[in-house]
Amino acid sequence: MLTVTIYSFSYKRGIPADASGNGGGYVFDCRAPHNPGRYEQYKQLTGRDEPVIRFLEDDGEITRMLEHVYALADFHVGRYVEREFTHLQFSFGCTGGQHRSVYSAESLARHLSLRFGASIRIHLIHREQGIDTFVGGQ
Repeated sequence: MLTVTIYSFSYKRGIPADASGNGGGYVFDCRAPHNPGRYEQYKQLTGRDEPVIRFLEDDGEITRMLEHVYALADFHVGRYVEREFTHLQFSFGCTGGQHRSVYSAESLARHLSLRFGASIRIHLIHREQGIDTFVGGQ
C-alpha cells in the first residue's frame, strides 16, 4: 500500500528529511500567499483553526495555489498506486510552520483521502506543531 507522507514545516528549521530512504518528494513554498500570522488575532492560532481557515479561504491566494498542487498530487498518487510504489512525500513550508503550511497540508490530506479513499494511507505531520497522525489505509 502507498503511504503518502504530508508535512507542514517552517523554513527556519529546514526542509523535512524523507525517512523512507527515497530521497524526498514535492516541496511547496507557501510564503507567497497572504500571511494571517501578521495579524494579532491569528498569532496564537494555526491553519487548523476556523478563523485562520476563513482568512485564507476568503483571501483565495492559497486555494488557487492548492488547485495546482492537487493536480500534481492526483497524477502522482494515481501512478504510484498503479505501479505499487510504497511511499510518496509532500511538504509545505512557510515562515513559521503555523498557518499557511498547516492549512495546505491539512487540505491536501483531506483532498487525497476523498479522492483515493482506503487505497492509500496518509501520514500527516505538522512538524512545528508536534502533531503526527495517520489517516486511512488498511
